[in-house]
Amino acid sequence: MTLLNHHAEGPDTAPPLLLGPSLGTSYALWDEVAPELSISHRVVRWDLPGHGGSAAGLIEAGATVGDLAALVLALADSLGIERFAYAGVSLGGAVGLHLAVHHPERLSSLAVICSSAHFNGSRPWEERAALVRREGLAGLAESADARWFAGDFTVPRLVRDHRGADPEAYAACCDALAAFDLRDLLARIAVPTLLVAGRQDPATPPAHLREIADAVPRATLVELPGASHLAPAQCPEAVLTALRAHLGPGAPRGMAVRREVLGDPHVDRAQARQTPFSARFQDFISRYAWGEIWTDPTLSRRERSMITLTALVAHGHYDELAMHVRAARRNGLSPQEIGAVLLQTAVYCGVPAANSAFATAQRVLAEEDGAS
Repeated sequence: MTLLNHHAEGPDTAPPLLLGPSLGTSYALWDEVAPELSISHRVVRWDLPGHGGSAAGLIEAGATVGDLAALVLALADSLGIERFAYAGVSLGGAVGLHLAVHHPERLSSLAVICSSAHFNGSRPWEERAALVRREGLAGLAESADARWFAGDFTVPRLVRDHRGADPEAYAACCDALAAFDLRDLLARIAVPTLLVAGRQDPATPPAHLREIADAVPRATLVELPGASHLAPAQCPEAVLTALRAHLGPGAPRGMAVRREVLGDPHVDRAQARQTPFSARFQDFISRYAWGEIWTDPTLSRRERSMITLTALVAHGHYDELAMHVRAARRNGLSPQEIGAVLLQTAVYCGVPAANSAFATAQRVLAEEDGAS
């Protein structure tokens, strides 16, 4: 079977990450981002049919985004990749949305960059497909910079790739965009999802990404000032920062541990109170406190609860102490063991501190007994 042309980098044992391109570009779109991501991931970037090094015959007139998604899955299968993180730009982002809706078992996370759940109806794409089939790509390539980048920025290689794409394969990709509309299915997406919008993007303006963010549960939206349609090429550092935060193992793993130790009601309240001002702090807590320290197997959760109780008493953080008395019970400490820890603090943190700590703990334990 003929596969999509692709380029792989990074350790074979690292978590896999597939990167999808925009219409008219090649995997060179990711040149400024992929090498950095390959430090922590097995990065595989691929070319659309008839673009870069991919065969034009992989796609035909009347193609759909689902057809492109099937080619991506065939590529992943050939590489022995069962489940993977995915990030895509524009048409590549649409492929990611299709995978998240129709093949959720294959994705661990999704990043949709300068893309949409629909592309402004079928007519513009039908007209573009007809134009390309009739006249080729030279004319469209002349206007690529204005459609892709803000200001005087350009990437000559991407413009050359646009000019060199196969017209029939390009037109078939236009057919796929014409038929694409997943707005009614977005609520099905359950994987962690990042949306990245370029504020100066004329093709898929921020409103398109906001529409996805509003429909996908727990999605995160980032808007990049100064970015147009090909944000990974024009603003690679900003895109890299967003992707690192999204793909880093600490946050999702830490959130799971945080819920196990503190309980869903507490974490849900903290999430509900989150604002743009506090969002980075909440991410910091999940990523480092819960994703790295509490997951370190050197100490058990029982032992970590004992240490945490002592530290909170020493610094007089009694609101936090109440929360961690509940956590200590969840981690298996009995009321007698919690009392022994607090008695120890009387010796090393001072009797007044221990007195306040006992009062806090007694209140929490009485509340728990009353609720049980």
